Amino acid sequence: MDVPAARPRRQLPLHWLGILPFAAFAILFLLWPTVHIVAGAFRTPQGDFTLRNIANLWTPSIIASYWISIRISFASAFLGCVIGFAIAAAVTLGGLPRWIRGPLLTFSGVASNFAGVPLAFAFLATLGRLGLVTILLRDWFGINIYAMGFNLLSFFGLTLTYLFFQIPLMILIVTPALDGLKREWREAASILGASGAQYWRIVAFPILWPTLLGTFALLFANAFGAVATAFALTGSSLSIVPILLFAQIRGDVLQDPHLGYALAFGMIVVTGIANLVYVVLRARSERWMR
Repeated sequence: MDVPAARPRRQLPLHWLGILPFAAFAILFLLWPTVHIVAGAFRTPQGDFTLRNIANLWTPSIIASYWISIRISFASAFLGCVIGFAIAAAVTLGGLPRWIRGPLLTFSGVASNFAGVPLAFAFLATLGRLGLVTILLRDWFGINIYAMGFNLLSFFGLTLTYLFFQIPLMILIVTPALDGLKREWREAASILGASGAQYWRIVAFPILWPTLLGTFALLFANAFGAVATAFALTGSSLSIVPILLFAQIRGDVLQDPHLGYALAFGMIVVTGIANLVYVVLRARSERWMR
C-alpha cells in the first residue's frame, strides 16, 4: 500500500519581507492620511455626510487662491522646463567639457530637494530688502530693485524661488532622455540633407515631446503642492491654496478643519491629475527610447 506523499509546507516567500518597511511607511504616511482627508471633506463636524464643504470651494476667495496657485505652478513649471532643458542640452549635446556633467547632476540632485524654510531663508538673505545681492546692487551699481518694482513676497518672487528646485529637477529627468537620442538618427537626418533645426523639429522634439510634457506636469504638481517654502517666504501676504489650507486647519480666526479637508481634497485632485499625466507620458517616452 502506497503511503501518500506529505504535502510540502507553504513557506512565506522571504523576498517580500524587503518591501514591508516601504509598505508600512506608504500606508501610515501616505494612504491613510489621504483617506482621512478625503473622508473629512465629505463630513460635518458631527460626522454626518455632506457636500457643503465641496460646495464652499466655489466661493470667490477660494477660487482666487486656486487660480493664483495654478498660475504660479504653471509659470515655475514652464520656466523650469525651458531653462532646465537648455542646460541639460548644453551639457549633453552641446560639446561642453565632460567634467561639467558630474558636478551639475550632483548639484541638481541636492538642489531639487532643497526647499521649505531653508530655501525661503536663503532667498530672503539674498534677494530680500536687506539681502546681500539687493545691498550690493544698490551700493555698488546704484540699482534699487525694490524701487524698480521687484518684490520677493509676490507672485514673481515666489515663482523665482520655486525655480531653484524646479530647474534641477528638470535637468535630472530630461538628461537621460537626451542621452537616449541615438547618434544614428542625427547621422541619418544629415545624410538626407536635414539641417540641425530640421533634425530637432522633425526627429528629436517629437521623440522628446512626451518626456517634456510629462516633466512639465510633474513640475506643475511639485510647485502646486509646495507649502513650507511659500508659507516661510510670504506668510499670509500671498493667498495661495497651501497657505489658505494651513489657515483653515491651524488658524485661530479661520479655523474650519473640514473646509481645510475639502481644500486638501481639491489639491489631491489637481496634483493627482498632473502626476497621472506624467506617468502616462513617461511610459510612452520610454517605449520610444527603446
